[in-house]
Amino acid sequence: MKAVKSEQVLVVPREQLFSDGVWHGLLSDTTAIKKYIDAIASNARYVSRSEVENDPEFQQIIPYAVYRSGNRYLLTKRLKKSSERRLHKLYSLGLGGHINPEDGLPEDCIMRALMRELEEEIEWQGHLSIKLIGLLKDDSSPVSKVHLGIVYLLDGEDSDVKIREVDKMEGWLTELNNMLVHYMEMESWSQIIYDYLVDSPVLPA
Repeated sequence: MKAVKSEQVLVVPREQLFSDGVWHGLLSDTTAIKKYIDAIASNARYVSRSEVENDPEFQQIIPYAVYRSGNRYLLTKRLKKSSERRLHKLYSLGLGGHINPEDGLPEDCIMRALMRELEEEIEWQGHLSIKLIGLLKDDSSPVSKVHLGIVYLLDGEDSDVKIREVDKMEGWLTELNNMLVHYMEMESWSQIIYDYLVDSPVLPA
């Protein structure tokens, strides 16, 4: 992970994304998703992360992967050495990170950034099936207010996924109903995704 001061991240001006207003939660309508993806491709640029880290007028674009094997999902917990101090000790249903210049041009960088972040954070074997399930927006906290998530569901063959950076994160596969005990300790994005997965009839394991 690059230092915040030197890292270049992909952003889009808030007004160019949300000219029709900002929604809250996970947007799964395919027509609306295409509209926002097109807006990202047309208006995104790389800037220093330190310039936009606390500026909600720029939305940092975050590919976000939810890993599932059978009916179990990867749940992680951020430890003290995690790079994002504001999220220490919180649980997460997703893995993701910023898009950087090495990921390519805005038109085609999202999937490369998703796979790069995934390979940095976990080890797995076998085939992955990747499905875009929605865009995630949440203005309820200073962290989430400056980010827009592009959420993917990854169905994997491997039921023994391993965390790479064990000093920063721990994780395990578990069923959704077993996560409920940790719900109030989840990041807001993960609470939104959890609710979506519990309620959605279109994502069978």
